[in-house]
Amino acid sequence: MEKYAWSAKLIPGKKEEYVRRHNEIWPELVALLKEAGIGNYTIWTDGDTLFGYYECEKGVDFAAKTQANSPIVDKWNEYMKDVMTMPLDPVTGAQPKLVNVFTLD
Repeated sequence: MEKYAWSAKLIPGKKEEYVRRHNEIWPELVALLKEAGIGNYTIWTDGDTLFGYYECEKGVDFAAKTQANSPIVDKWNEYMKDVMTMPLDPVTGAQPKLVNVFTLD
């Protein structure tokens, strides 16, 4: 099981809207994430900083490609751009992957 973590910034004053949109996440987006092998997906916030973590049952590369090739993800990213900023990785088209420096299993 590969792990993936990302970070992004909320636009100031948009935290409540960000949370509301995730409380109403689209079922088709959830289905796409599961199809990509993504599970144990959690997002935290510290002020205006977002930190996301998920596990990739089918591998990070497969998850990234599935998301990058999805019109549903494109639509979600467009929907979210007024509440957050997250530059996408130009190679994968997915969230920029954080570098793991420590793991305690």
